[in-house]
Amino acid sequence: MSRVTLCECFARDGLQHEPQFVPTAAKLALVERFAALGFKRVEATSYSNPKAVPQFSDASALLKSLKKQNDVYYKATCANLRAVERALADLDAGHGASEISLLVSATESHTQKNLNRSRAGQWQNISGMVKAAKGRFRMVGTVSVAFGCPFEGKVDPGSVLEDVRRFHALGVEHVALGDTTGMATPRTVKKMVEKIAEIKRLVPIAHFHDTRGTGLVNYVAAYEAGVRHFDSSFGGAGGHPAKVKYGGGFTGNVATEDLVGLFESMGIDTGIDLEGLLPAAELCEKTLGRELHGRVARSGLNPLRA
Repeated sequence: MSRVTLCECFARDGLQHEPQFVPTAAKLALVERFAALGFKRVEATSYSNPKAVPQFSDASALLKSLKKQNDVYYKATCANLRAVERALADLDAGHGASEISLLVSATESHTQKNLNRSRAGQWQNISGMVKAAKGRFRMVGTVSVAFGCPFEGKVDPGSVLEDVRRFHALGVEHVALGDTTGMATPRTVKKMVEKIAEIKRLVPIAHFHDTRGTGLVNYVAAYEAGVRHFDSSFGGAGGHPAKVKYGGGFTGNVATEDLVGLFESMGIDTGIDLEGLLPAAELCEKTLGRELHGRVARSGLNPLRA
């Protein structure tokens, strides 16, 4: 079965939910560990406004100290033009990210809550960010609440498809579908991916949360529909920023150790060092000082995997 490319999101999406600052040295150790494990994409940090998300006030310092692997994309999230300018300044200084993500929300309410502007304003913002980047990064567009919104409920799939097309028209060829509060089902995932597959030279990325325990089945549905790029976070860590509340219960991502274990059990090559998988999960738990949500971290990998 075809190999998949996984992006480890713990050091960015995983940590944005944490109210306590994680030391830069600890983040650095995590990012380097993830790359050594075989992840070809690693979320390293975010250029969020330090006043809004203090966790990533050390973005430039982390990237400056990071020992990079040539075959790994290191991603930094950018919410606005100022963030792209910071990413460019770090790149000019010789220690920038190789990939940046650009965020839109599929609904007006979530855009206002998460980005503090209108959808029209955010798309204008995105156009300016892409222009400013001048092709110096691999750009990844993200459509949040693509399968359902905690404020508006059902999301029109046609609107999401139009957002994907708008990213593609701007030259953004990697686009992540965000199931931000776990409302997707295998059926809705399959339908969405089939529509997006009609867009030539576009790489879809599945970024699903496990809010309702459906993350893994939705990832299998995405795989069967043709998706080969997936985001996950050790222990299922992550969700909305600590100071931005939308949706209750468990808000986290799909646990990396569970996703790797499932794919490998299905005979799908993840490229991840399985001997180092659970020790890395343990390091993530030690970093946060608590047990996380990964099931494989407790049970071990399936001894009957393919």
